[in-house]
Amino acid sequence: MKDLGLLHYFLSLEVWQQTDGIILNQGKYTINILKRFGMMDCKPMSTPMETNLHKLREVAASSESTYSTLYWQMIGSLMYLVNTRPNICYVVNALSKFMCEPKQLHIVAAKHILRYLRRTIGYGLKYKDVDLKLYGYTDSDWVGSVVDCKSTSGCCYSLGSAMISWFSRKQSSVAQSSTEAQYIATSMGA
Repeated sequence: MKDLGLLHYFLSLEVWQQTDGIILNQGKYTINILKRFGMMDCKPMSTPMETNLHKLREVAASSESTYSTLYWQMIGSLMYLVNTRPNICYVVNALSKFMCEPKQLHIVAAKHILRYLRRTIGYGLKYKDVDLKLYGYTDSDWVGSVVDCKSTSGCCYSLGSAMISWFSRKQSSVAQSSTEAQYIATSMGA
């Protein structure tokens, strides 16, 4: 067995070990995604999604179908990027619901995420050696889906200065109030 030294790069995950902590990043992978889909020279965006993304299903009914392999590749690439980018977790989750029958509007929304990534290539997670306390946060939107009236729950856990676990998923039952939606989100996060 041979000691190869400190870990720097593994499965497209960049590891920067510094005196004050560790930084996890997927900058090289992000650049590869942007090049793969021809978005390296795009206009950067400051947000990962449009504000009325939840209305995509309504508008998509009148939109034309598109080549689904391209959409599958985009969403699959973004799903792997969520490993170090919790800020795109919700929108990737929302767009993955349209994998069966993507429309041109969904391609536009996925490209919006790519334009956001163009602006935030260097973003990642930084774990510092100080204040190693575990914090957990949950939230939900009440009746976020206009199709089945189910809410979406989100949860994140941080150990010290950076996230160690996060998710965003649709609740399995219909909440009758915002309080019940919050309670379900809290129980999902426990």
